[in-house]
Amino acid sequence: MPAVAAQGVSNAELLKLIKAQAAEINELKQRLSAVEGARPAAPTAIASAPAARAPAADAGTGAPATDEAARRDAQVSNAIADTRESEMAVAMARGSGGKAAGGGSGARWGRGGEAGPTFRSDDGFFTFKPDGRLLFDVSRTSGSGYETRNITGSQVTSARLGGEGTIGALGYHVEADFADNEVALRQTYLTYTTQVFGNRTKFYLGNFLKDLGTEGSSESARVPFMLRNAATAVGQPVVSYFGMGGQMRMWGDGWHVSLSVNGNAPNSASSGTSTDSTTYLTRAHWNPIKGADGFIHVGGWYYYEKISDGVTSINNTPSIAADYNDNLAVSASSVANPTQDHGKGFELGGVYRNFWMVNEYGKRTIDSSTADSVSRHGSSFAAGWMITGEAPGFSQRSGSWKAVKVNDPVTSGGWGAFELAGRVDHYDYADAPRGGKGKSYTLGLNWYLNDWSRLMLNYVHWNTDNKVGSFQGPDAGNTVSMRAQVVF
Repeated sequence: MPAVAAQGVSNAELLKLIKAQAAEINELKQRLSAVEGARPAAPTAIASAPAARAPAADAGTGAPATDEAARRDAQVSNAIADTRESEMAVAMARGSGGKAAGGGSGARWGRGGEAGPTFRSDDGFFTFKPDGRLLFDVSRTSGSGYETRNITGSQVTSARLGGEGTIGALGYHVEADFADNEVALRQTYLTYTTQVFGNRTKFYLGNFLKDLGTEGSSESARVPFMLRNAATAVGQPVVSYFGMGGQMRMWGDGWHVSLSVNGNAPNSASSGTSTDSTTYLTRAHWNPIKGADGFIHVGGWYYYEKISDGVTSINNTPSIAADYNDNLAVSASSVANPTQDHGKGFELGGVYRNFWMVNEYGKRTIDSSTADSVSRHGSSFAAGWMITGEAPGFSQRSGSWKAVKVNDPVTSGGWGAFELAGRVDHYDYADAPRGGKGKSYTLGLNWYLNDWSRLMLNYVHWNTDNKVGSFQGPDAGNTVSMRAQVVF
């Protein structure tokens, strides 16, 4: 019975049952000793079937001996057998990761495409997982008409360390990023997961990654290229990809919607000296078609931002070819005395078996108290092919990039997974005073060694036509970058 009960009870209940049986065994032994102490005859051996055994004769009187001792010996033996079965059930529950008992303590490795362990309490109420990442890049640029753009170098793009866990429906995540000779808090928040209108809903409080387009809502270690696309890079608000605040995300069958309010990120230059910039952001996506072979993705986002008085000008110039080379950017005159800005974006893409495609557009309009409004545009077209047949990492549930599940990992003696991807990005700052334009063509080859490690090779042909700054006029060149990464 305990072995059968293990299919429906927790390990804690099984352990409680074992303790109760142990107490009963002890009591039976004491009673058996008392009976044997009062009876001078030697104890009768226990047969394999005591109920069918004929009564034995007492050696002293010739009368049939009582079978009380034999009956109690049989009870003790059965209780010990039951206890052993219970112990085996607990061991089996633990060995199966708690599937048999609905929980299970110990550690499970490699969940969610990350190499770290996840620790669970016996009843599954508490979980904890240390996590982090290492991203190492090397880059070389050549062909530019400006020698200062033709540089080679390497960097630690990201070295994150932290942990996450749950306490029932409550969750937490804290993560510090060691990069660019500084330390910054990244994913550092509390969560609460529940059902709203029958749909799974998660509430965030703290510093979290915004839900801004397909790549802006994705961890940088998950996107298929070494840089996020132009639509996200150009359209992002002053508070960028992270910010302190609250967020709600709701998921349904083939759709999701999010609402968030954010202030500055913890490492913002204006934090503590002036009122935060405040961003109100919403995003939604829908899968009008989905099936066993793939799905269609349609999405959009919009934000309004009240800019802090501590921000005296705006001049975001995201890199267009390599994160290491800051000289490769489209420039424009800065917008002085900004008061507010708003952005919007559109997404169209999908997955068919081991192929994927994503189109994205982003626009940002900045208002100033001393100048006319300025708009900036970014667009991107990307497509990819998982050569080895894996499903692409583009999630139909969230409309963002997740880990690729490798069919034949290198660490198990296989070849891993290979992905070939291409992207075209347009950067248009022409609406701004002395605004420039730029374009980049990226060809990427990704080798997924297993679910949590990847080697990347990006070749980018780029061109810029800047009207201000150190690199004015038409210019073009080529950049080759490589990355090694592990996510744990």
